[in-house]
Amino acid sequence: MLDTKRHLFKGLEKKIGAFFSSFSLTPNHYTFISIVFALGSFYFLIKRKLILAIISFLIAGFLDLVDGAVARYGGMESKVGAYLDTIVDRYVEGILLIGMLYLPLPGILLPSKMWIALIIFGSLMTSYSKAAAREKKLTSQELKGGLFSRGERIIFLLISLMLGVVDPSFVLTAYLLALIAILVNVTALQRISLAIKKNRKGFIKSRKKK
Repeated sequence: MLDTKRHLFKGLEKKIGAFFSSFSLTPNHYTFISIVFALGSFYFLIKRKLILAIISFLIAGFLDLVDGAVARYGGMESKVGAYLDTIVDRYVEGILLIGMLYLPLPGILLPSKMWIALIIFGSLMTSYSKAAAREKKLTSQELKGGLFSRGERIIFLLISLMLGVVDPSFVLTAYLLALIAILVNVTALQRISLAIKKNRKGFIKSRKKK
């Protein structure tokens, strides 16, 4: 959902790009530095230092905004940079989720590890359904939208960690993770459905032209 609203943040993005462009770092530098902070978050999750894990992940997530903002502000956009950004985004998210496996999460209908596995699976399918739609030429445009794109996932995962600070029993965290798992997989199905609909519309238009 948030991935379709990026135009609303253009002003802020420009300011971020202008500020961080003043340092002698390329967009790719910021991209790879985000992995360092994601690994820091992973370490703190293992040690169950949630506040430090949250801070590290917040920085990693913010750097994900910085790399793109710097690239656009400085006219340094490239296909390789965009590709690396997408790949590193998945690493950052995956590192956090794997780190959460070390938390003493209670089971909610299913074991907590299963909910985390479903989040990872749903995240992969959300991304792959988009990539596969273009690869198989169902659509020429990038599929976006759905209830729970990456922006929502990151925000809700951060909230789930914050709930762990408030509630050391991690019950609230477990409930939120279960909700995230459901919504992420619904989003994957939404994108699959959208790809099929777009292909049908394109097929109908081509038939009419003939």
